[in-house]
Amino acid sequence: MNETRENRIKRMQMRSMRRGIKEMDLILSAYAERNLAGMDVAALDLYDALLHENDQDLYQWVTGQVPAPERFGDLIQDISQTFQK
Repeated sequence: MNETRENRIKRMQMRSMRRGIKEMDLILSAYAERNLAGMDVAALDLYDALLHENDQDLYQWVTGQVPAPERFGDLIQDISQTFQK
């Protein structure tokens, strides 16, 4: 996919807002708005991969009900602190 950085960020912001469950819409859209523009390519790749995960799993990871996969651990921790910043 040959998409510009700007278009990629816009796509991920939209995907963050339209998840499927309202709680994740709110959490991820706030996180995306605050952080995506400042991310490097590797961080954007990881966030993009996270957006392909199931909402119910994401919600349990972000709320600490279930440990996140190691691959997403630091990102999930950062997302879970979105409303505390």
